[in-house]
Formats: sequence, C-alpha cells, structure tokens
Amino acid sequence: MNALAKELGLSPDLTFYDVYSLDEPDLLAHIPRPAYALLVIFPLTPAWRRDREAEDAALGDSATYYRGGPAGNTGPEPIIWFKQTIHDACGSYGLVHCVVNGPAAKHILPGSFLDKLRTAALPLEREERAKLLYDSEEFERAHQLVAGLGESSVPVLRNRERLGQHFVAYVKANGHLWELEGSREGPLDRGELDEGEDVLSPKALARGLKRVMRLDADAGGNDLRFSCIALAPRSRESVNGPA
Repeated sequence: MNALAKELGLSPDLTFYDVYSLDEPDLLAHIPRPAYALLVIFPLTPAWRRDREAEDAALGDSATYYRGGPAGNTGPEPIIWFKQTIHDACGSYGLVHCVVNGPAAKHILPGSFLDKLRTAALPLEREERAKLLYDSEEFERAHQLVAGLGESSVPVLRNRERLGQHFVAYVKANGHLWELEGSREGPLDRGELDEGEDVLSPKALARGLKRVMRLDADAGGNDLRFSCIALAPRSRESVNGPA
C-alpha cells in the first residue's frame, strides 16, 4: 500500500503502519498519532452481509449530497466517495478513500494523479465519479504495477463465498468517522468524534472495525480474517518496508 500511495502521489510524510492490536498500548506505540485513516480487510460473514443489505437499502443513492459544490463553498469539506466499478481493485479504492479525505488530503503532492483526481471528482455526480476512475489508465497502471509486489501466493477461487473479503476505509473528516467502501451505496457516517480522537481511538474502533467484529461474534461466528493498517505521519523510527 505504501508503494501504491507513493506511485499515485501521496507525500512520503505519511505512511501505512501494521496494526498489531486494537487494545494494547504497547502494540500500538509504533504508530504516530493522530492516525488519519484505517484500511481494514473484513471477511464477508453472513451477519455482516445482512447488516450491509439493510443499511444499503436505507441509504439509497446519496452521492449528490457529497458533491463538492461551487467554487468558494464555505460549508463542511465534502466526503469524496467512489463507487467501485473495477473488478478486484477494492484495495486500491480503499487506499484512494483513505488519502483523498480528511487531513491526509493535505499531504497529496501538487500535480500528482491524486491531486488531479481529487480536483476533478469534487463537482461530479456518483456515476461520473465512478467513470473517472474506471477510465483512468494511470490508475490502472499504478494498480497493476504494485499488485505483484507482495509475497503471498494468489489464492485459488474454488470457494468465493469463503474467500470473500472487502477492503473498507475509515476516515475522520469534519469531526465525524466515515466508513467508505466502493461496493456500498454511498459513504456511511458512523458518528461524531471529539477533537482529540482519531481513527484508533476507542470510540472510533467501537463504531467501525469492532462493530463489524461484534456482529459476527454475536451471531455465533468465529471468522478471524480481520486485519488493518493505519495511515499516519512518518516517524524517524518508521520501518522502511511497505505495509
């Protein structure tokens, strides 16, 4: 993800860190705070599937509300959300959602792909935004460039139901926690966060990652395929390898 972020135009002032625990301070101490975003991978459990379907039915097409509006708009900073229309690219969409929203957006390099994408996307409707990414050769090239950098073997999709996982971005913007996933029906406002709280604060975790984990546990599930990385300022002690 660090390689992809660099390729797309995020400043090296920010980096992704592995999250080893959600509760133990010693295992979170290597992540500088505030953390701007969490990029989480979830197993698509039956309980979460039902929850998603109910929320999406109530949400409907809300993209117009999150347009950037006219130049000089003095209202809250808009949430930039992209409907995913590129197959097997949910991780790349998740990364984009992490870096174009909230304080991380201030670390986008001028003239970069992310800079041009964010500017172009602000005034667009939902379908136009989706097409903007779908038609981008630069986005596709960056995605393909880093897709083979990992060391894991490619899984055989014999059982798509079991292997099904989704990347979800959690970002603090405008004092609220936002859940951003391209396969949903729009951005989801998970509630207000206090000024000193970030995406790794207990309240944010309870309303985001832990909420989904609790759905599965309460339904009697035991799927443990939950993992996340955090986007935060780079420290002098940061490991140079990609997250």
